Amino acid sequence: MDEIFTSKPVRDLVAIFLSGELNLTTALVWVAVATALSMVSGAIGGMLLAGRHIGYQVAAIIGSLFAPAGVIPAVILGLAVLNWLQNY
Repeated sequence: MDEIFTSKPVRDLVAIFLSGELNLTTALVWVAVATALSMVSGAIGGMLLAGRHIGYQVAAIIGSLFAPAGVIPAVILGLAVLNWLQNY
């Protein structure tokens, strides 16, 4: 596991994140992180809202599939606005 965190590409990615630079690589990482977090939160929300009625597993699957539908466009729009403000 140490080899992964000490490899040159990971160190370069961390350096780019710490510098605050916004490029295609960091945007893709942010979209992936936001998608994963929205899927987890959508599954939890689906289980809380409809778990008793349709079953907890089905509610979790449906919630995790529908949650990124609103998050991905919002993250892409937010990154575009940040990029525009950074270049302005």
